[in-house]
Amino acid sequence: MASASSSDGVAGRIRNASLVLVSDNNSTIADIRKAVTMMKNIAVELERDNQTEKVKDLENSVAELLGLYGDCAHRSSAIQAVANGYQPGEQLTDFQKLLDDEFTKLKTTSPSVPQNDHLLRQFREAVWNVHHAGEPMPGDDEEDIVMTSTQCPLLNVTCPLSGKPLTELADPVRSMVCKHVYDKAAIMHYIGNNPNAKCPIAGCVGKLQNNKVVCDPMLKFEIEEMRSMNKQTNRAEVIEDFTEAVDED
Repeated sequence: MASASSSDGVAGRIRNASLVLVSDNNSTIADIRKAVTMMKNIAVELERDNQTEKVKDLENSVAELLGLYGDCAHRSSAIQAVANGYQPGEQLTDFQKLLDDEFTKLKTTSPSVPQNDHLLRQFREAVWNVHHAGEPMPGDDEEDIVMTSTQCPLLNVTCPLSGKPLTELADPVRSMVCKHVYDKAAIMHYIGNNPNAKCPIAGCVGKLQNNKVVCDPMLKFEIEEMRSMNKQTNRAEVIEDFTEAVDED
């Protein structure tokens, strides 16, 4: 019994240490995101002055920065996965190898972080709209035109179990396998001790595990972005309704 209690204590300390590491990493991610936004604003001003070469240099720098952003995101997810799945054994644990292996696996299965594509497209659209507002960017097909920079790269907008909008979730988590988002308490209860639990999103065959359902570094940013988009949409609808009412009078 003492051995089990000791193991629980070690696992708990590992999880607490992981929270500190992930928090530090997320601060770096937040700084990168702010830097990308600042660089986008600078690029817009340069484009207005027709300084094309400098704009292109900035775009290359943003792409490089977003590569670092993706690595930080994968690293945070790896830390969470290792900490959540850790069980003390008789042999000393090589945490560096566990982290490196998990990081490599994440990079292999999901080499591109969805948020990276979203942020880079926002940068390009902001620059393009300086002189070509309302026109599709070169190379865009119909699907690209629909996927504008005002959209957020979340695969679902409500938790399939609680029915709550993601913007109202106090503790959101995302599957590292299929990328769907859930309310943490609801999905953990759903998974329980079932090793064959599948994603409750209709048509999704992704398998769920406790240590593979986490609040990854981008999730709260994406939900906050969705919250801001909803506010903008609501404001636009109010203005439109008001305008129509005035016209009728």
